[in-house]
Amino acid sequence: MPRVEEMVERVWPGRDARIEALGGGITNRNFKVSVDGGTYVLRIGGRDTELLGIDRRAEHEASIAAAAVGVGPEVISFLEPEGYLVTRFLEGTVVVPEAIREPEPLRRIAHALRAIHNGPPIPARFDAFRVVEAYAATATAHGIALPDGFERARELAVEVERARGAVPERPCHNDLLTSNLIDDGTRIRIVDWEYAGMGDVFFDLANFAVNNGLPAPDTAEFLHAYYGTVTPEQERALTLMRFMSDFREAMWGVVQQALSDLDFDFLTYAEQHFERLERTAGERAFKRALG
Repeated sequence: MPRVEEMVERVWPGRDARIEALGGGITNRNFKVSVDGGTYVLRIGGRDTELLGIDRRAEHEASIAAAAVGVGPEVISFLEPEGYLVTRFLEGTVVVPEAIREPEPLRRIAHALRAIHNGPPIPARFDAFRVVEAYAATATAHGIALPDGFERARELAVEVERARGAVPERPCHNDLLTSNLIDDGTRIRIVDWEYAGMGDVFFDLANFAVNNGLPAPDTAEFLHAYYGTVTPEQERALTLMRFMSDFREAMWGVVQQALSDLDFDFLTYAEQHFERLERTAGERAFKRALG
């Protein structure tokens, strides 16, 4: 791993800078840098993250697009060839699930996602169905055995893809974990655009709903905040993509067991998401959505 001080010197040569490690990341190392009266975030990418489908140049472009629509932080610098990103530090609080299960925060999150989905194109593509296949191939190539639940999940994913059919591709974040949502008191800002790409907006909507444990009434409120009038087809699409969100997350945990050098229990992470997607697959609404 490169020394953080060397990276800071490249961005702010000869300046006095105060560096603090930021917690919460499970792919990269993040640092808060205070220099010349400003506060910034330097993100140093993890090892072999291209095997997770991450393109750092595409992430840079996605971060610029998110900043342009007022959702992401301002982009300050992009260090090449490493692909390390420097953004302005966002003042605010990390969103917790308990704080967003009310109409107003759900409305602000829906507004932020609409801005992204209607924003400029991103020079990358995100297809959850292909992502889980790629993760399985990478894990196998690195000697990681696929979990017992993989084959059943893969079979269901084929059915989900068939049920979804062709969908228009829009700019999406695709990693709407709670830790990536910042509440500045007025609006919800979104950070960490490394998985961003052109894809299915219902993956984003489902990813947010399932990652933040929204119960059915709050999910309905969230869809209403996003669309206004909600159709049965929109409800069906979100139900289907909840399954794919957990399948992607589960396989991400599997492949990270081979790639990551961070101190994190990726095995348990994968197991928890396999358990959750199995519960989803057993729900009446999911079976009905599959048709």
